[in-house]
Amino acid sequence: MAHQIRLISGALTVGVWTLLSRILGFVRDVLIAAWLGTGPVAEAFLIAFALPNMFRRFFAEGAFNMAFVPLFSKKLEARADAEAFARDAFSGLATLLVVFTFVATLFMPWLVIAMASGFVGDERFDLTVTLGRVVFPYILFISLAALVSGVLNASGRFAAAAAAPVFLNVILISALLLASSAFADRSILPEGTDGGAEGTALAFGVILAGAVQLAIVWIAARRAGFDLRPKKPVWTPELKRLAIIAAPAALAGGVVQVNLLIGRQVAS
Repeated sequence: MAHQIRLISGALTVGVWTLLSRILGFVRDVLIAAWLGTGPVAEAFLIAFALPNMFRRFFAEGAFNMAFVPLFSKKLEARADAEAFARDAFSGLATLLVVFTFVATLFMPWLVIAMASGFVGDERFDLTVTLGRVVFPYILFISLAALVSGVLNASGRFAAAAAAPVFLNVILISALLLASSAFADRSILPEGTDGGAEGTALAFGVILAGAVQLAIVWIAARRAGFDLRPKKPVWTPELKRLAIIAAPAALAGGVVQVNLLIGRQVAS
């Protein structure tokens, strides 16, 4: 009976926070459409934001987490050193993503071409590259947040992991409103930069939101007794097994992303 009550409570917690996130996400999209419309800034931001979210399918809620959560849950149930495994996974993933983010930032023009080659030759291309370099580190924060959320969910703590995504929408809405208020008089902006302030604010808002989401779940995990402070990464047998399990899921996810890339190329 207690297990059923806990299950229902967890489902309600996740459901309420998810509903709130969806509502705020709708408000966010409405505001972006209202202020940015369908102009070059809107298109540049949407493509820039799509880049980290595309790779998120591999590192965050995608292949990596699909492999990590079952392994962590088994260690937790067996009362093995689940915390050490989670810390090793956190440190390894963080190291991988720091390197990946650095490389992606350097090659951002080519990533934009791969995502939206139709932008080449007009103002959208340079703007997308600039915003993409600002936004891309979001993959680091959100992937680590997803891993920590997996730790919390596996240990039966759902509130923080469910609430964290709400802050992305709250921060983006706030960034958009602040930028719009600061530049309410469009006549002070240089010609051709309409919407640029909001686009830049949204880009930096994404990074802030990612950091806040990670902080929320990391603090919750710390309070739950999981010390996930990063350390020097070590290639352990458990991490090797994690990589082997994640590889097929990553390949499957890659097929989906190729389809999305083709769709975006056609749309651009």
